[in-house]
Amino acid sequence: MAEDFARAVDDGLKLAKRIYFGKDRAVAAPRPPAPMERSSTTQPYLPTAPMVYAVIPDPGIVDNPDLPSYQPHVHGRCDPPALIPLQMNSIELDVDCYLDTALVTVTGSWRVHCVMGSKRCDCRIAIPMGEQGSILGVEVEIPRRSYTTQLITAEDGNEFEKTALPETGGFLKPNIFTLTIPQVDGGTNLSIKMTWSQKLTYNEGQFFLDIPFNFPEYVTPAVKKISKREKIYLSVNAGTGTEVLCKGCSHQLKEKLRSAGKLRFAYEADVLKWSNTDFSFSYTASSSNIVGGLFLQSAPVHDDDQRDIFSFYLFPGKQQKTKAFKREVVFVVDISKSMSGKPLEDVNNAISTALSKLNPGDSFNIITFSDDTSLFSTSMESVTSDAVERGIEWMNKNFVVADGTNMLPPLEKAVEMLSNTRGSIPMIFFVTDGSVEDERHICDVMKKHLASAGSVCPRIHTFGLGIFCNHYFLQMLANLSCGQHESVYNTDHIEERMDKLFTKALSTILVNITIEPLQSLDEVEVYPSNIPDLTSASPLMIYGRYRGKFPENVIAKGLLGDLSSFSTDLTVQSAKDMPLDKVFAKNVIDLLTAEAWLSEDKQLKEKIAKLSIQTGVPSEYTRMIQLENTEELKPSETGGKKKTTSNGDKQKMISRTIPLQRLGIGFGDKTATRENVPPGFGEQKAPDAAEKFVKAASSCCVSLCNKCCCMCCVQCCSKLNDQCVLVFTQLFTAIACIACFECCTTVCCAGDDG
Repeated sequence: MAEDFARAVDDGLKLAKRIYFGKDRAVAAPRPPAPMERSSTTQPYLPTAPMVYAVIPDPGIVDNPDLPSYQPHVHGRCDPPALIPLQMNSIELDVDCYLDTALVTVTGSWRVHCVMGSKRCDCRIAIPMGEQGSILGVEVEIPRRSYTTQLITAEDGNEFEKTALPETGGFLKPNIFTLTIPQVDGGTNLSIKMTWSQKLTYNEGQFFLDIPFNFPEYVTPAVKKISKREKIYLSVNAGTGTEVLCKGCSHQLKEKLRSAGKLRFAYEADVLKWSNTDFSFSYTASSSNIVGGLFLQSAPVHDDDQRDIFSFYLFPGKQQKTKAFKREVVFVVDISKSMSGKPLEDVNNAISTALSKLNPGDSFNIITFSDDTSLFSTSMESVTSDAVERGIEWMNKNFVVADGTNMLPPLEKAVEMLSNTRGSIPMIFFVTDGSVEDERHICDVMKKHLASAGSVCPRIHTFGLGIFCNHYFLQMLANLSCGQHESVYNTDHIEERMDKLFTKALSTILVNITIEPLQSLDEVEVYPSNIPDLTSASPLMIYGRYRGKFPENVIAKGLLGDLSSFSTDLTVQSAKDMPLDKVFAKNVIDLLTAEAWLSEDKQLKEKIAKLSIQTGVPSEYTRMIQLENTEELKPSETGGKKKTTSNGDKQKMISRTIPLQRLGIGFGDKTATRENVPPGFGEQKAPDAAEKFVKAASSCCVSLCNKCCCMCCVQCCSKLNDQCVLVFTQLFTAIACIACFECCTTVCCAGDDG
């Protein structure tokens, strides 16, 4: 899907060369990237900032709506349609950072500058988001029409299941959301507001915010007279009550406010070209030691759950003088046939890197599974340079794919090997790309094993590859053991995301965390129910609901690396200006969805749907739709007499619902697992014979536009006589048939009978 999108934009930029802007232009015509630029990425035309594209199935409609120029008629159609990036007139970025979450709003104006004033085209919005981005909503205003996204329950959305088309909206990639606005007139201005949430990353005491805000040169309006206003507003509420220090920023922000735990910045400027770099900002708000705090907040007025809200955090600090945990680590890796190639190679590389980070005194083992289970060693191996080298050599020889995905035996074997752990923290890293029938049974078995473990039970850290594994099963496995869960939906960043999981889990500094005295509260609920460990690579954020009076003195307790007790007082404060329900909405929905999957509780599913609709965060139990409102001008009649407004007409609103594709990742695909379908994001479907034939016959129009300019074509055609035109027509028809012959031959040879 992403590759098709990138090719469509490439075709669109070639078509855009047909547009004449006159002599008063600010930028050059769109040009394809240079060869070196192309080599930097396999998909150079994917959006790196919020973008809008004109969807062009008919290249004949491409022209300047203000300054029509003579264009030779182009035969054929673009299949799939070309995408011409629209020119942007204004842009405003508004970011509110709370704890480890950023709520992002982008407002901008784009113009359909590439379609004749008498023609129409669809317009496709593309929204790239940052770390763990979650789309919250899109609003669009055009003359006489408006569009807004809305969440409805999955049951209400069942009637739209068959009518939802992929091109209407959905995820192009896990971090790129698209939405199509139908039939917009050439020359129209679109005012668009888009909102999403994303996570801040954390490293060595600093928070980092990165938002895609790198606009390509060709979205700058070509006419110099159009003013270009760029605005950025940023507010930071670290929640610590201590001084927040800015460490770095990509744009020239001006400080507007500084107070305890808070910062506010603004940037406004008339620019010649739009921002050509992502917006990034980093700050620090923690001390050198473990610190924590707790927020209290009344339930929102329209919240179905009227219990009050609490949230507590623990920051690991910049430096830790405490003794590190001794670690016993077992890597459990899926080597089914779907993991063949790059996925398994990346897993091998990531585990090799993790082994090199273990300390003398730690121990490790490696288990692979398909239908059968294989072990690097029959017992835990102490970490030495020789043992690590043998482990890597064993992976190189034994990471060979095989049939089947049998998860329970290797997990039980790993728990058994860690059953006699003393004075260390046992860890299991479980890696898979598949889904199996007995996942709930696996959770029940693991829950029993963990309950019978010692004071520090094994932490099961899970990693899911692709969309065919059940990420909620993996989330539940991690939750049961105070572990971490990480995922990657395509094969582009497997090694990077696994390194992140390994780094976080292996840097654990506080375990068995409890908050006292939560037990004295009524109807208390904590998300997640088993509090994860605190690591030096990430702060700990917990959300909950309660009834009653919250205690004034709250203490966080746990065990340090030397197994000594740790405790710290949590500063209790009211969170009046922090929307905690929205900050934690995605985390809570994901955790509740994992519980609903395990328990198959209908009431819990309904609770998730209500929370999803209330906060705007998509879930597995809601569907996103697009509401279209159109102003229709009609004379009004009352009692046989016409009543008119000042202009003789009365406005009437006509509403229409446009269904979008499901935004959830689902609960795994057991059929794809059995058939060993490789992991990836988006449906992988081979084109049939008809598709190949049509594309071969119809895509020539774009190539033709790219090879010659309009004036050359006009001058050439004006000098041809009728007989010559007839000869060329027959020649080009023969060439088209030859081009199609190869596709037809390929399709025929690929048949079952050869």
